[in-house]
Amino acid sequence: MKAILDHANENNYGVMSMNCINIEMVRAGIEAACEERSPIIIQMGCGQISKHAHLTEIVPVVKELAERATVPVAYNLDHGSNLEDEIRAIQAGFTNVMIDASSLPYEENVQRTKTIVSLAHPMDVSVEAELGHVGQAADGDGRTDDMYTNVEQAKDFVARTGCDALAVAIGTAHGNYPKGFVPKLDFERLHELKEALGIPLVLHGGSGSGEENLRKAVAGGINKINVCTDAFAAAKAGMLELLEENPNADFLALQMKAEASVKAFVKDYMHIIGSNDRYVYADFDSGSKE
Repeated sequence: MKAILDHANENNYGVMSMNCINIEMVRAGIEAACEERSPIIIQMGCGQISKHAHLTEIVPVVKELAERATVPVAYNLDHGSNLEDEIRAIQAGFTNVMIDASSLPYEENVQRTKTIVSLAHPMDVSVEAELGHVGQAADGDGRTDDMYTNVEQAKDFVARTGCDALAVAIGTAHGNYPKGFVPKLDFERLHELKEALGIPLVLHGGSGSGEENLRKAVAGGINKINVCTDAFAAAKAGMLELLEENPNADFLALQMKAEASVKAFVKDYMHIIGSNDRYVYADFDSGSKE
């Protein structure tokens, strides 16, 4: 993931990091990326792994589809907090792990992140950390600045931990926002963080943030945008649409519709965050692109 995000950081665009829980979502994301000539990050959270996306079955699927891809694909553990989960992901073949100790006291966050970096980097696995705290939309988190990332603290954190990317809190939250609510993001703080750190920055809680906010966040220095709720919603909407058209649709048809709906959603999202056409083989002499 480090190579993907370093390229995004150097060229000022965002990369979609989509939570996937089955082969249909993984395939939809990677096929969309190939068609849009965009990098993509496939990720899973620990809860999703324990409930449905069991590593023994899903890891070979991700590896197989990623190796076929014509664009860079990374495999990320989302919101790892326990040492055992991080080690299991590294051993399973994830190319990045996130350590989320953001709810803990600052020094404990530093020490836990340093530990994961020391375990991951020798295995050629990069590390994302979080400073500040991106809470839950349903709880009203993200509406006040008491959990926002402090710029000076972030400089100290990155220097001491050696993390490769940093998830920052600038006003978003995980999950579904109340109907009609669009978060107000602190773009000035984002600019200050980017100026101070210079590394790839991550926006968690990308779902429901609004297209304008996403474009401005990428322009301000966000290079990785986590998407879960909106991707799940796209799959559900596709299946419901099919059932409206054909109440007798079987499970196969529903899964195919869900996959097609997620793929269309991903392709649109890549255009919003500017990752499309970033991996194009160009003949600069003739001006043609393939």
